Amino acid sequence: MKNYIIRRLLQMIPVFVGIIFILFVLLEMSPGTPVSHMMNPKMTVEQKQELLTKMGLDKPWYERFITWFKEAAQGNLGQSVKHKKPVTDVIKDFIGPTLLLSLTSLIFAVLIGIPIGILSATKQYSFADNALTVFSLIGISLPAFFFALLLLKYLAVDIQIFPLFGLQNATLRTNSAFVKFMDIAWHLVLPTLVLGLSQAATFMRYTRSSMLEVIRQDYIRTARSKGLKEKVVIYKHALRNAMIPIVTLLAFSIPGLLSGAVMTETIFALPGLGKTSVDASMTKNIPLILGINAMLAMLVLLSTLIGDIMYAVVDPRVRYD
Repeated sequence: MKNYIIRRLLQMIPVFVGIIFILFVLLEMSPGTPVSHMMNPKMTVEQKQELLTKMGLDKPWYERFITWFKEAAQGNLGQSVKHKKPVTDVIKDFIGPTLLLSLTSLIFAVLIGIPIGILSATKQYSFADNALTVFSLIGISLPAFFFALLLLKYLAVDIQIFPLFGLQNATLRTNSAFVKFMDIAWHLVLPTLVLGLSQAATFMRYTRSSMLEVIRQDYIRTARSKGLKEKVVIYKHALRNAMIPIVTLLAFSIPGLLSGAVMTETIFALPGLGKTSVDASMTKNIPLILGINAMLAMLVLLSTLIGDIMYAVVDPRVRYD
């Protein structure tokens, strides 16, 4: 296992470099510059050139790419043009709400998706199975932004049960940690439903398909013929062997939720990394865009490695050495 992990980590290096290179080229090809919004129309050509030189944008793109990568290898992701501070500090400032939203959405998806997937598989072709299948199809097909707007319209504007936007009530004045926690939790209900619904539906479909394949195996019939209780057969014997595709999905869900938070945070005006990345794209804040996407790329690569390692944990038959 140790040799496998080292080999995979070494393989990640060229993949990561390739991802950042493609992103850098795409940003370079897009119109405008990171300082376009900073330039005064009355500025002279010399003043504009001086500003570009100050920002290091007068050099060829490949030189800037090499320079950025050398600095990134030392932990320096550059300076955010808008925030006037290091990119690492900007990420630290805004990643908290994004991680909180992603974590609550993932917990919601797992707690809802996997149990109803098991129920749907064990009650195949029943009314419950058909109803849950319809639910999963709706969850997968419904656009997140449309679902978010519906929730805001009916539950935040018409009925006014939930807050319209933000992560905290700006008018709340209390020193109680519990009250603050409940306020944040209440603000996260709608964003969590939006971000977690499609994931829950996906978990349900994967779990149902995997369980249906496993419960038809001969060893499951043998377990039942021995007189074992149905719960023992399903949750001890069948579920563990059905977990491999679910582990794969779970490994990819973490970066997927962080990426999906972009739209959700923008609609609900949450002060997270998703909304920050949208703002960075609008102003072509290249250092911040590169820093955020470099973090996401590394998270995806590490998630695939963790998923492979979890295979061996779930299924003892899997060996990498």
